[in-house]
Amino acid sequence: MSAKWLLFLRSFLLAILMHLAAFSTPIHKAPALNGTNVDRLALLAIKSMIKGDPQGLLTSWNHSSTDFCQWQGVTCSPRHQRVTHLNLLHGGLIGTLSPSIGNLSFIRVIRLFNNSFSSQIPPEIGRLFRLRQLRLRNNSFTGNIPATIMNCSNLQVLNLGNNNLVGKIPDWIGSFSMLSFLALNDNILHGGIPLEIGRLFRLQELYLYNNSFTGNIPATIKNCSNLQVLSLGNNNLVGKIPDGIGSLSMLTLLSLHDNILQGGIPPEIWRLFRLQTLDLYKNSFTGNLLSIHPTLHTLDLSFNNFGGKLPSLTNGSALKILDLSDNYFVGSLHNLVCSNGVNTTELVDLGYNQLSGVIPECWEKWSSLKVLYLDSNNLSGEIPRTLGSVPLLQLLAMSGNMISGSLPSSLMNLSYLKILELEKNNLAGIIPPWIGMKLTMLKILNLRFNNFYGNTPNQLCYLSHVQMLDLSHNNLSGNIPRCFNNFSVISGKETNLEVQFSFSFGKATFTVYELLVMKGREGTYASFLGLVTLLDLSSNNFSGQIPSELTALHKLKSLNLSRNQLTGQIPNKIGDMKSLESFDLSVNYLSGELPMSLSGLNFLSSFNVSYNNLTGRVPTGTQIQSFNESSFIGNKLCGAPLTNDCVHVHKPDTTSDQKEDGGSHKVDWVLIISIALGFIIGFWGIVVSLMLNRSWRITYFRLLRKLIKV
Repeated sequence: MSAKWLLFLRSFLLAILMHLAAFSTPIHKAPALNGTNVDRLALLAIKSMIKGDPQGLLTSWNHSSTDFCQWQGVTCSPRHQRVTHLNLLHGGLIGTLSPSIGNLSFIRVIRLFNNSFSSQIPPEIGRLFRLRQLRLRNNSFTGNIPATIMNCSNLQVLNLGNNNLVGKIPDWIGSFSMLSFLALNDNILHGGIPLEIGRLFRLQELYLYNNSFTGNIPATIKNCSNLQVLSLGNNNLVGKIPDGIGSLSMLTLLSLHDNILQGGIPPEIWRLFRLQTLDLYKNSFTGNLLSIHPTLHTLDLSFNNFGGKLPSLTNGSALKILDLSDNYFVGSLHNLVCSNGVNTTELVDLGYNQLSGVIPECWEKWSSLKVLYLDSNNLSGEIPRTLGSVPLLQLLAMSGNMISGSLPSSLMNLSYLKILELEKNNLAGIIPPWIGMKLTMLKILNLRFNNFYGNTPNQLCYLSHVQMLDLSHNNLSGNIPRCFNNFSVISGKETNLEVQFSFSFGKATFTVYELLVMKGREGTYASFLGLVTLLDLSSNNFSGQIPSELTALHKLKSLNLSRNQLTGQIPNKIGDMKSLESFDLSVNYLSGELPMSLSGLNFLSSFNVSYNNLTGRVPTGTQIQSFNESSFIGNKLCGAPLTNDCVHVHKPDTTSDQKEDGGSHKVDWVLIISIALGFIIGFWGIVVSLMLNRSWRITYFRLLRKLIKV
């Protein structure tokens, strides 16, 4: 056998031996991940992408703990020990949602609402085919609604409201045949509401409000026969309420407010006998109202074009909130006020219509009424005495009418009254002392633009909770009460200021709006009305000095004493009113200089002391220099921001003289004696010279004779 073949045979045998050795060597494989390990690692991956956990919800989530089913917010199935529920709500968690959430293949419920998750919703959620509930509302998720979610065909609840989602509602939304709850409200979604919504036959609640949806309300909505809540408010929807809306026989809430809808209310809506809330606020709806649905709890038709006479409420009415303001209703209040179904009503707003006639005396029927707006109509006559028979009344607004007479004493029975607005009427008489003695809960008292006269009663000082007191544009006289410093809210002794003035009626909240004059401008205040503090006594006949006690109102933001007959000086401690934003003392008879303490008013944005008798320099180094010259005109002031500079008058420096003579004021006898001696010597020197020198004497008398002739 040749050497070549021996070499081949040797190599072949070696290969055989190596192959056999390989099969005889044990193989070490990595252990396979079972389902529980997958879930545990997925949860830890979710935690790793959460950067903030202010409430410590994830403290128990750690590598050393193997029983992840005991971790907070985690629920497992007892049989397989797989994650079925993830409940991390109200925790303020900050971060992004890990794609590993798609590995929790047994999960049925994800509840992460009321946190601060950002970035996009991970598309891996589409792998969770067992998912029943996805609740991510009130976070900061961005981007589009992931298309992969359509794979979660068993979804019953999809709540993505209160995020920053963009794009359109995808057409595949209609494929969720099990869906009963859909909320996409408070996002940045646009486009039309897809017709496929009508395929959600099991849908019970639909929330799409506070987006930018356009187009019509799809007519296919009538196919959602189980729908109980339809909330489409604050979008850009146009057209009419679709025909067939009456087929939604289960409907309890219909909210279409803040859109561009028009036309009348379809008669079939009044046949929805489960309907409790009808909110059509701020559209362009038209038509008349003959009667009101007996099952309704809330009816808001404000800011539309409804007209005709007011409807009546029949026996058995459950109505609690009736808002027909800002429409074109005409005629008398009698049909509504004196009807028989008003005993459950808690709020009535009929403001900004064209109602006329006297206010009827039927208010004893309104035993539950808390809020009554009748402002800005053409109502006349006197304030009805039976209004004092509404025991729970907290807000009474009748401004902007032609109401006359004095304030009826029966109003003193309204011990829960917080807001009394009667401005812009023809009311007269004195301001009754019982306002301060009986209506001690008042926070807003507005009587401006009436004909009240006489002194302001000191009893008003009992209104310790008052935040806004406006008595301007009346005929009040006398001194400004010194006891106004008893106002504990304005002085800062009471600190529980309400950001909003609001009233709750079950699930509904009514925010108070008020027309106020602040910083020289009239405007409507609502959202932050509770933060306004105001004292306005302008355009009256108040006299005397500005009470120094007013400077104790440290939380007052607006003080207007203009157009009165006030005298004396501005209180030196005016700078103690650190919160002042608007300050007006114009058109009075004030004198003296502007107090230097004005330099402490750092929040002033409106200031006026024009047309007084003020003198001296405008304080420097303050915000006052930012106002124009019109704020100071009609005085004898100087210095910036005025164009006339203050002239510096040089005063002799007597300090050194006083030091030299010890500060005494004794007569300088040396000076006096020197002057007298000089006079005597000079006088007798001339006389003696004339007596001794004859030529001088002749010359003197000739000169004297010429002067006499002249």
